Amino acid sequence: MRKKRAEVRRITPDTKYNDILVAKLINYMMLQGKKSTSTRMIYDAFEIIKEKTKEEPLEVFKKAMSNVSPVIEVRSRRVGGATYQVPVEVKEARRIALALRWIRNYSRDRKEKTMAAKLASEIISASKGEGSSFKKKEDVHRMAEANKAFAHFRW
Repeated sequence: MRKKRAEVRRITPDTKYNDILVAKLINYMMLQGKKSTSTRMIYDAFEIIKEKTKEEPLEVFKKAMSNVSPVIEVRSRRVGGATYQVPVEVKEARRIALALRWIRNYSRDRKEKTMAAKLASEIISASKGEGSSFKKKEDVHRMAEANKAFAHFRW
């Protein structure tokens, strides 16, 4: 290895829910360094979740995260001139990163009026085990299942 491994940054929990996962979501949703705008949007989305589901928004969000987080994925691996899709387990940090990224990207594609409403509906549908981000996880798992024959190429 030429360089040392990148240091894992410690994220301070958000102010309202005192949760690191919410703080990460705020950072993921942020555009052009506008953290206050992102924070307001997340908290508005959580209020919408509270109104729609009559449940604790943090619990709904955690359930959505666990539903969207992939357990296994495929990685490309070159063996003797051929490239194989090898199924590998996903580390915890990458699992969270992928889930947040999918929730962010698919909530942006939704049809609601405000971004807070889009995010809220994506989180609610993900917590129920439906929606685009959940479908993405299912696709990743299906891909890994289909390429199980190449599991012996794991490195």
